[in-house]
Amino acid sequence: MKNQLAFSVSATTRNPRPDEINGREYHFLDINDFRNKIKDGAFLEHEEVYAGILYGTLWSEVRKIWAEGKAVVFDVDVKGGLNLKRQFGDQALAVFLRPPSVDVLMQRLTKRSTEVEHQLQERIAKANYELSFESQYDTVVVNDKLEETFATCEKLVSDFLAIP
Repeated sequence: MKNQLAFSVSATTRNPRPDEINGREYHFLDINDFRNKIKDGAFLEHEEVYAGILYGTLWSEVRKIWAEGKAVVFDVDVKGGLNLKRQFGDQALAVFLRPPSVDVLMQRLTKRSTEVEHQLQERIAKANYELSFESQYDTVVVNDKLEETFATCEKLVSDFLAIP
């Protein structure tokens, strides 16, 4: 199944983390470039996910994957996911990945050590807000144990695409 799927690399205006590479984890754009791409219609969807930090899916990423004859896997925020579902309807499977609890999410974020305290609090507030959207998705998967979550998602996608 892996050969039939490709991950869409999102664009963002946030700064790269120490081990992130432009074009691999994200397309890192400055705010003016991002806004110009919005004006030019370069985004399939985009959203200001955190104050002053934009994320979006570039049409060029999606078209590149389609040209390879593959299905696109998106990793987007909840509003982006719903926007994609609205655009593609039954041709898209919207999977809501949720943490086992907000406390577990906080532990994971703290362990990752990529945010300072106020950023952690902002992310937790955002997570609480995002959880209110889960009922609008096709299915919800609790991300408790990574291996089990991966297997569940792989089966969902395989069944959706009717891949034996």
